Amino acid sequence: MLFQLPKIPAEIHVTHLNARVNEQRKKIIQSTASKLELLQFNKQLAKEAKQRKKNNQKVYIVDFNGDVQASAVSALREEITLILSTAKAGQDRVVIRLESPGGMVHGYGLAAAQLVRLREAGFHVTIVVDKVAASGGYMMACIANEIIAAPFAIVGSIGVVAQVPNFNRLLREHHVDFELYTAGQYKRTVTMFGENTQEGKDKFEQELQQTHTLFKHFVEKYRPKLNVEKVATGEHWYGQDALELNLIDELQTSDEVILKLLPQYDVYLISTRRKPTLGEKLGLQAAQIADQLIPAMMNKLTDVLTKVNQSQVQLRDPKL
Repeated sequence: MLFQLPKIPAEIHVTHLNARVNEQRKKIIQSTASKLELLQFNKQLAKEAKQRKKNNQKVYIVDFNGDVQASAVSALREEITLILSTAKAGQDRVVIRLESPGGMVHGYGLAAAQLVRLREAGFHVTIVVDKVAASGGYMMACIANEIIAAPFAIVGSIGVVAQVPNFNRLLREHHVDFELYTAGQYKRTVTMFGENTQEGKDKFEQELQQTHTLFKHFVEKYRPKLNVEKVATGEHWYGQDALELNLIDELQTSDEVILKLLPQYDVYLISTRRKPTLGEKLGLQAAQIADQLIPAMMNKLTDVLTKVNQSQVQLRDPKL
């Protein structure tokens, strides 16, 4: 029986971006503007707050930075559950800042399913891509009501790829036998160490084509106006070309999108942070102590060396 370590708990943080941004703006105005300009600025803030109260709508910002395994899905599912349990469907909106080059099918399938929860609950979902939403990343992006990307963001790559190295010839050269036992004709189609048969290769290729077909149907379901057959070649495109192909709906950075939302809506950033372990806490404290002690020790050492050098100079040249 394997011993499984308990999962490290995570903390969900909620940041009111309006308050944070306005506080920063106010500091700049106080330092650079006249009293009259400061007064006008305060009136502007009051006007924006009144408009937000009138709209009575909230926008929730969620970040997803994807790796090959889509490991960020564990945080995403918690953040979406929080939104679903507290926000008002049909009224509040969700913006996902998505960055991902894609990865494992099952991982990104689960991540995409989390975003489907929002759509099916009635939320308006916007996905913003600053750098890349390719392959599994685009699988997630296509679920949104609208996709916004930066001009040079990489988008698309609607395809499936698999790479399997084979060491069978190397093993045979060294007189190493590899035996594989299975129950079921296609339990294992291709292998890294055995000799792959043409039948196995054909079956493996068939499975890739099936996955690609599922991918295309998934994209067609959420972006019916997109000519999927034209773009489902595995190619990727930059923002402007992606817009012309209808892979995205608008060209903007996430910063522009959020700044436009701030005057009219209360905007909240939802983020999940893993609690540090005791060892990490101790390591962090040790690092902080070192950061404080090392400069002081270096300064002290420099003073000592300076005094020694001065004494040596005086011994060599008494005129100084």
